Amino acid sequence: MLTKNISPKLKVIKLRSIQATKRSTSKKKSTINHSRKSSLVPTPRSQRGKSTERQLSVYLNPQFNSGNSTVRGAISMNRSQIVSIGERKEESPKIRSRMSLIRHKSASIPSKEFEEQFPLSPQKSLNAYKHLLTSFEKQEISDYRKIYFLGLNAKKVKSDSNKDNFGYDDEKSNYRVVHRDHIAYRYEILEILGKGSFGLVVKCLDHKLKQWVALKIIRNQKRFHRQGKVEVKILKMIAERDQSKSSHSIEMKSCFVFRKHLCITFELLSINLYELLRSNCFQGFSVTLVRRFAIQILACLCFLKQNKIIHCDLKPENILLKNPEKSGIKVIDFGSSCLEDEKIYTYIQSRFYRAPEIMLGIPYTTSIDMWSLGCICAELHSGYPLFTGKNENEQLSCIIEVLGLPPRHILKLSTRKNLFYDISDHSKLTPTNKKKLRLPGARVLQEKVRTKDYMFLDFLEKCLDWDPQGRIQPEEALSHPWIKEGLSEL
Repeated sequence: MLTKNISPKLKVIKLRSIQATKRSTSKKKSTINHSRKSSLVPTPRSQRGKSTERQLSVYLNPQFNSGNSTVRGAISMNRSQIVSIGERKEESPKIRSRMSLIRHKSASIPSKEFEEQFPLSPQKSLNAYKHLLTSFEKQEISDYRKIYFLGLNAKKVKSDSNKDNFGYDDEKSNYRVVHRDHIAYRYEILEILGKGSFGLVVKCLDHKLKQWVALKIIRNQKRFHRQGKVEVKILKMIAERDQSKSSHSIEMKSCFVFRKHLCITFELLSINLYELLRSNCFQGFSVTLVRRFAIQILACLCFLKQNKIIHCDLKPENILLKNPEKSGIKVIDFGSSCLEDEKIYTYIQSRFYRAPEIMLGIPYTTSIDMWSLGCICAELHSGYPLFTGKNENEQLSCIIEVLGLPPRHILKLSTRKNLFYDISDHSKLTPTNKKKLRLPGARVLQEKVRTKDYMFLDFLEKCLDWDPQGRIQPEEALSHPWIKEGLSEL
């Protein structure tokens, strides 16, 4: 009854006093640090809901949300629950605490709007992100003209001048890869694709060209740097001389040095042929599919021979599918390759695919790659490697068991004959795990390969000739009846 007699002005005064009391009460209950007071200023009605949406979009960005439980908690909130401060008079303690987390994190993580302004100059990057970079990066960044990516959410290696290469290398001189960190302020490391004696290969996102790449990081040692330079030289030669891109060779995109490591970027391909065999439970492939692969490998070997390049490490692991659902392939890993007149090493190739002239110490040519092709084709059809020696001596015994003894004129050229033969040129036979001797010619190629396709067997026999001079060459192989039958089907 009394309120009816209160004047309109008094009503307004009373309402304002009630609102002021509520605001002061809510301030006392608030657990937000006073240093964040500026972030609690109510936004204009037209902007309400937009600022928090922008904050949330920062956390939804993959660059900022990996491995952060508080971020995942913020993302799991219903968007209708996340409103700008002042839009609701009352918030539940749970929502209020989550909002506090978002405000706290947004103070240390760059905003999405600024992140979208890449590329930046080194100076602008330092001005905006200095507090998130390591001391080493603050000096290093000035060596780059443009900055495309900084890896701000990565657990970066803390540089140490007392360690080898400032702590960026492990005990084997491999680069310490950090997930989501940058390479050369451009590439974002996503996962490791493979490792080897040379170093490692990682899958990256190129933030400049917005595409996936495979990035090879070579070990920080002189001999690997030297071989890496040869690899780059050969890859550049392939790129220059294969303008039509018909050689079925991997395409190099760029090369550079980053923190004393030679880095090479390539197009990103699919799985290799060994992984394809494994996915098929090592059952082997049809002769038709093996022939499709062989034709493409021969095209690569023809191109390499014309340019006097020896691959030196042809094997299923170094042949990749371009598309997991198609039979198109490319030959990769020219890290052991050389030019015929610029040979670096005398001992090359993976053991199961190693040509006999390498083991016997005979000067080698591009013919060693044809031997490897024969071994690969046999394995792709049977599902298992053709010659599986556990050491070099046993490997040669495995070959002799199927192909018989090498011709005498080959043994005369050998500089390592004494390792495998006695004074009378008799083989030093190596027993198997079951203590059975591998006798010359005791097994038949047809039995090992598990096929009755005689044209296929004839092709393999011509690839697996003891004599490098008599071994079929890539150009001849393309005219072989087994291959021509496949070419007519294309």
